[in-house]
Amino acid sequence: MLCAGLALALCALQLVPAALAGPQPQLLVERSGARRLSKVGGFAWENCGDKRDPVVLQSLSVAPDPISIPGSLRVSAAVKSGKSMGSPLTAALVVEKALGDLWIQLPCIDQLGSCTYNDVCSILDELIPPGTPCPEPLLTYGIPCHCPFKAGSYSLPASDFDVPDVELPSWMTNGNYRVRVVVSNGGEELSCVKLAFSLHSH
Repeated sequence: MLCAGLALALCALQLVPAALAGPQPQLLVERSGARRLSKVGGFAWENCGDKRDPVVLQSLSVAPDPISIPGSLRVSAAVKSGKSMGSPLTAALVVEKALGDLWIQLPCIDQLGSCTYNDVCSILDELIPPGTPCPEPLLTYGIPCHCPFKAGSYSLPASDFDVPDVELPSWMTNGNYRVRVVVSNGGEELSCVKLAFSLHSH
């Protein structure tokens, strides 16, 4: 999951300006505390799958906090995979934004928000054509960017990424967010991770 996630994140930084032009979404509202990871402000993460999930995030660090747009982002991560992951890989995201004591679930608009990506492997092939080197720092640290992802341990030491200056839609600007990501293959859950973070756009 780290491999696919890092590769997608790197390419997303380059593609964000074109992707963010979209209509204002309809919002789904829930009371805070209805879900386990309810921290408001500050970066946090946790594995949310059961103990049988073969892919487990072991560490994740993101700085600065809040994340600044534009700005520089330093990320380190480690993941352990007990199973090879191949096509079709599905990633299902639930994205929520804090509004007072409420959490607003953002719908999927223009492939942003609470979206399900049914073929992550094909998306990676489109963003990083097969046969071309993986982008840095994946290449340096031997982290693959194409399916299949072999079982094993993968580690990304602290690495800096540039977050571009983009005009975010009003529903993705300053605020506190929660994201739940479930990666599966053929209906079998491989990994589940929850994230909480803050965004600050200049």
